[in-house]
Amino acid sequence: MINYLAMIHDYRSSELGRDSWNQPKMVLGLDRVNVRASFASGVVSTAIGDDGSLWVWGKSKRGQLGLGKDVTEAIVPSRVKPLSGEKIAKVSFGWGHALARTEDGKLYGWGYSADGRIGKVGKTLETSLLESNADMSGSQLSSSSVQEIAEKRVLDGMEKEKDLPIVWEPHLVEETRGFEVIDISCGLDHSLVVCRNGSLLSCGSNFYGQLGRRNADLGLFPVELSSHPICIASGLGHSLAICSKGSPDVSEESRDIFSWGWSQSSQLGRTGPEDVPSVVQGLEEETPVSVSGGRVHSVVLTSKGEVWIWGCGRNGRLGLGSSNDESEPIPIESLEGIEVLQAVSGFDHNLVLVAE
Repeated sequence: MINYLAMIHDYRSSELGRDSWNQPKMVLGLDRVNVRASFASGVVSTAIGDDGSLWVWGKSKRGQLGLGKDVTEAIVPSRVKPLSGEKIAKVSFGWGHALARTEDGKLYGWGYSADGRIGKVGKTLETSLLESNADMSGSQLSSSSVQEIAEKRVLDGMEKEKDLPIVWEPHLVEETRGFEVIDISCGLDHSLVVCRNGSLLSCGSNFYGQLGRRNADLGLFPVELSSHPICIASGLGHSLAICSKGSPDVSEESRDIFSWGWSQSSQLGRTGPEDVPSVVQGLEEETPVSVSGGRVHSVVLTSKGEVWIWGCGRNGRLGLGSSNDESEPIPIESLEGIEVLQAVSGFDHNLVLVAE
């Protein structure tokens, strides 16, 4: 049986691999690919075949397609040939950059490389024009004002960037040579990488403290985390990690969620220092299975099949029947009695997969 990929989107056709976008339809150009996974950014879509092949389509002037120098658009799915000899297991996208993990634990990076957000891939690391290390922690502005300022800086930076540092094709990330990578996650302009030996590495912008380390060097360096990471997630400017309380082999009942980075809308789910990992409060009796980060909110799925959520509630994104922010995790009552299999967050929305 051939698995096929259907998509629905509210954007231009190149990200869909077809001409219409108002209802789900099969993506053209993948009829001979047995698709087993798919990933997407705001401008690029990907499919992974059961043979480990990686296929991309969409439009990105920052090299997220990985199809070669100055290739900024692919109308139909195109195979990423530099990865033809690898079996890709997972892909993650940020704003302009991408990471891919192979089945045997190699890490590849490509796209916009400022602030070392894809690690060292043979090019000199450069600081972003967005002034990543600027600090607003002493500001007396309201949460909404700080958010507006941060978003304006991103937009202003996008306009200023004329000579973008771009890696047009996937390259092995030098810092992970000799290590087995088991999970990856890209935020807006930072990245997280988990290795089999229990280390958690971060790179990219540290504008909000989302790297979780005081080491300001560009490139992949260890997060200041004493627990063993199991899985990770990234929001716009915050980071999340499910960690075992002991060794990685202990019972899954002994788990905590750590958070760090931007918390102007309470998306960290805790109090205390924002630039170092600390345990999310209010989940002591729960066992987290997966975690996901939106722009300014966070979502966790527990072993009971329950969904807990916290952070910015604007436009009802928390699913709690209001637009109020929540400073600590709270269960979504409308999902009570429903077995949730997967919960993921988008920029300002969420999706859950439930059992029939």
